[in-house]
Amino acid sequence: MNYLDPAEIGSWHAHVYFDAATRDAAWALRVAIEANFGSELQMGRFHERPVGPHPMWSYQLAFARERLAEIVEWLALNHGALDVFLHPNTSDPLRDHRDSALWIGHSHTLNLAVFSG
Repeated sequence: MNYLDPAEIGSWHAHVYFDAATRDAAWALRVAIEANFGSELQMGRFHERPVGPHPMWSYQLAFARERLAEIVEWLALNHGALDVFLHPNTSDPLRDHRDSALWIGHSHTLNLAVFSG
C-alpha cells in the first residue's frame, strides 16, 4: 500500500450540522466557537439549507492543520446534540470527504455527486 504524507493536508474544515429544531443551539455553538478561537479559524456562512455535499443545514469552520487537535478536542466536548463533519483539504476533495473524514456525533450520508465532473 502507498501511504499518503500528512504534509499533503493544507488545512481542515469542520461543518456543524443543524436543522430548524436545532438552529438556536447551532447559533449558540457558533458564538462560543468564535469566542474561544477567534482569529485561529475562519467562520463560514450560516446556511439554512443544504449546500454542496452536505445533506443538512450547516456552517463551516476553516483552520490550519496545526490547530486540528485543539479544535477537535473542544468540539468533541462541546458539540451538544449537534453533529460535526471534519475533513482534510488536499488535492483530492472526493477522497477528503469520502475516505478521510471524521465525525463527532452521528454521521450522515453526503451528496458525493457534487465531486463528479
